[in-house]
Amino acid sequence: MEKKVFSVDGKELRTVELNERVFGLPVNEDVIYYAINNELANKRVGTACTKDRAEVHGSNAKPYKQKGTGNARRGDKKSPLLRGGGVVFGPKPRDFGFVMPKKAKRLAMKSILSLKAQSDILTVIEDFTVESGKTKDLTKVLANFVKDERTVLVLKDDDKMIKRAGRNLPKLSFLSYNRLRAHDLFYGRKVLVLESAVKSLNEFYGSDEEVQA
Repeated sequence: MEKKVFSVDGKELRTVELNERVFGLPVNEDVIYYAINNELANKRVGTACTKDRAEVHGSNAKPYKQKGTGNARRGDKKSPLLRGGGVVFGPKPRDFGFVMPKKAKRLAMKSILSLKAQSDILTVIEDFTVESGKTKDLTKVLANFVKDERTVLVLKDDDKMIKRAGRNLPKLSFLSYNRLRAHDLFYGRKVLVLESAVKSLNEFYGSDEEVQA
């Protein structure tokens, strides 16, 4: 599969080869759903906590005698049926995260890349940087490819100047070719990939061998 490479001005320069084993696969919706759920679950803090009747503050004494009052029988004031009492089956701190198999995670990333490439959401741009680190300079480049929409920019290296220029743009996310996130990549309305990152993606995800992420 070939894809056009554009300059920062939005002009067509040349074409680049996309590995069919990365960008030309049939989309596996199940594994994409699994990968997104995995990321969201791992981000959950899980600190919600309630007190049961053994933990709330109060006396253990019987509030009134068992018989003769006409009221229901009460063991203590900490009953879940009374105001200020314990909570029944309330949330406790827990870890919602789970481990996803590496092969399934790699397949999910390749499925999303294939989905974006086949639907023309993915655009390849020549390598560039923002030496000034200013948001306005990066915005000028992005304006040639996207409008006011959620955008993902895939980099080859950790370019601090580009990230510095884009940190004030709420709808822009940065991903490294070997640190992709299924949630950001899937929900990106526009995916911009640097030319060098395309070549790295071809090698990183194109091999059958397990690559240490």
